[in-house]
Amino acid sequence: MPAQTPDSARYGLGALRQTSWLNLGIVVAAVAGTAGAFAYAGGWIAPQRLSQGRIIDRFEQVNGQHPGFRRNHAKGLCFAGWFDGNGEGERLSKAAVFRAERTPVFGRFALAGGQPYQADMAATVRSMAVNFALADGEIWRTGMNNIPVFPVRDAAGFYDQLAASKPDPATGKPDPARMSAFLAAHTEAGRALALIKAQAPTAGFADASYNSLNAFRFVAASGASTPVRWSMVADEPPQAPQPASAGNADPNRLFDALETRVERGPVRWHLLVTVGQPGDPTADATVPWPANRERLDVGILTVKSVQDEAEGDCRDVNFDPLLLPDGIQPSDDPLLSVRSAAYSESFTRRAGEPKSPSAIQLSANAGGARP
Repeated sequence: MPAQTPDSARYGLGALRQTSWLNLGIVVAAVAGTAGAFAYAGGWIAPQRLSQGRIIDRFEQVNGQHPGFRRNHAKGLCFAGWFDGNGEGERLSKAAVFRAERTPVFGRFALAGGQPYQADMAATVRSMAVNFALADGEIWRTGMNNIPVFPVRDAAGFYDQLAASKPDPATGKPDPARMSAFLAAHTEAGRALALIKAQAPTAGFADASYNSLNAFRFVAASGASTPVRWSMVADEPPQAPQPASAGNADPNRLFDALETRVERGPVRWHLLVTVGQPGDPTADATVPWPANRERLDVGILTVKSVQDEAEGDCRDVNFDPLLLPDGIQPSDDPLLSVRSAAYSESFTRRAGEPKSPSAIQLSANAGGARP
């Protein structure tokens, strides 16, 4: 995860001028759908309980109705490949995925937001979700994003963020007054969004790195429990995005570029585990851990092929972050149970709707486009 810059402390809410409210508002809009819809089945806010149904309802109010698609990260592409563990992870976790052996995987690349036909923009948050089919029959699912921290710490903040980031029909941007009220009510958001804004986006999916954002706990065979966060770090050096132009107006250019890259050969990421120390926050995804924490390389993810969602394995899968194998446990981060409940609600709704065609159509002669 990128280190916090020395200047980041200056981004407290008291230092933000009126123009900064709008700049951060644009960032809020870009990350409004990052880690999924958040609400907890037991209710979080009194007197009105904030349920997962209300969160998904708000996604639909902001993004419109798109039957058959995810309510967040709606625009996506499936992938298939494998993960080669190197055995280093066994020091921290007894999970079979960390043995020095190969594990088949499939997953999904996507853009944040609930509009499946949105145009690809470099600033839009990108995600990688992975399903590991472990040798002992267990499954591990994880969803990661290409930002260093999450913009809010709890379900209430995310619910308010969705409303604040809704574009004004007259301007196409969030309403400055509504955004100011949101940032004033959720002071952690100003600090987190400054860190997100400071990280420049890469050119595409293949050279981006993806972070778990939430903390988890690894449990070793000895019973020792260690707080961790993890990242899929691209093997390819990051490149600056190419600006959109009249000659590069393809609305699917990020996904098309990924397809072209996979046609040339496999794409790889290193799974790096950041090892937490006593005092590192595990219940607040808006706060980065210190940059000097140990980062353990536990293996390599290889993406061999991509498929549109009509053909791939990822369309009808709920990438629940609490689907964990023996050796990985949730932390005390409240957003984990929140994400799990809301993912279930989104999955239930789209499962009962007509299956929509994939928002991304691969070229007919795409080499490597099928497993």
